[in-house]
Amino acid sequence: MNRQEFVLAVLAAGDAVEHNSTQVQKLFFLLDRKVPEQVGGPWFAFQPYDYGPYDRAVYEELRALTSRGLVSITKGKGASRAYHLIPEGNAEGQVQLKKLPPATADYIRRLSAWVRRLSFEQLVSAIYRAFPDMSAKGVFRGA
Repeated sequence: MNRQEFVLAVLAAGDAVEHNSTQVQKLFFLLDRKVPEQVGGPWFAFQPYDYGPYDRAVYEELRALTSRGLVSITKGKGASRAYHLIPEGNAEGQVQLKKLPPATADYIRRLSAWVRRLSFEQLVSAIYRAFPDMSAKGVFRGA
């Protein structure tokens, strides 16, 4: 599995629903930090940034998948974006997801639901608590 296939698998595990910019960054960070050996990673090189872990390559992969007609990007407020798989991307993502062990795929599904369930503040605060090294350059101090 290459990195684009991994991105598709992770988004497909989230039932192809929309993930905002913060959610995709934190989802891929958590997978890289918590279960890299289970997902063939780490896939990215996250660094502390304004709102916790960040790697520009996450967005580059999503843009590349958009160019391939597999992901749709919707502009939100300010610099915010929302990412979701279109049907072709979801089909490809499901194929890739099935390449992972069932327990790993289930973990990704649960983690995706968790990051989408939390507010921005809750998500960034949870990341800062679990990974204090990622708050070093943070402008958000959390709750």
